[in-house]
Amino acid sequence: MTDLPDTTSVLEDLAPHDFWQELHAPGSFPDHAEFTSFYVAQLGDGRQLRLPLRPLADSEHALASLIVNQASFAVLDALAAQLADKLRAIDIDIVIGLPTLGLTLASEVAKKLGHLRYVPLGTSRKFWYRDELSVPLSSITAPTQQKRLYIDPRMLPLLADKRVALIDDVLSSGTSIVSALALLSSCAVEPVAIGAAMLQSDRWKERLASAGPQWLKRTHGVFETPMLRKTHDGAWRRPAA
Repeated sequence: MTDLPDTTSVLEDLAPHDFWQELHAPGSFPDHAEFTSFYVAQLGDGRQLRLPLRPLADSEHALASLIVNQASFAVLDALAAQLADKLRAIDIDIVIGLPTLGLTLASEVAKKLGHLRYVPLGTSRKFWYRDELSVPLSSITAPTQQKRLYIDPRMLPLLADKRVALIDDVLSSGTSIVSALALLSSCAVEPVAIGAAMLQSDRWKERLASAGPQWLKRTHGVFETPMLRKTHDGAWRRPAA
């Protein structure tokens, strides 16, 4: 019987650009409670994905990171396929993607669902856009950048009376997804589902619940990752079950 690889020794050969490039067979990495420099996420079929750790400003907590437009095509394909499987029974008519990284995932999910197109939201104002079809937008990965989220008014007929899924790459603080819900509400559109590749910690839940009691039940993720706390020896520990 071959021993499972030790994550510390494997990390020595893992360059920063190597993350998100390979899915590993179930059980390839041990199910430890502590991690040093990467977190092992498990997909619904048991396959494992190594994610880099990002320490937060307080230096006492860290989160696992996923950047889907830097992932290999194989990883992106697997994440999109598993999210599409979760949405298929909901009978989605059209997928809406949230910028920036959510657009990459949304496009692939729409293809997996057999759709011919999807609707991308944007942060760049085209001259034919309307200010009333926009909302302020901030992101946990770029908190100092003040943007606005727009919908192309030409896309509105595609959404009228349709069963819509709103897709982002990661749900973290919940700020971006709530902004998107507010924008769609102003267009008389209420998604029947919210989808993401990663549900990052539980911080997004409170903000999403405050936007409406229906949203938590309508949210689907491929996998979840916890908020990690630093230990006395410098490792990162996930909370006890």
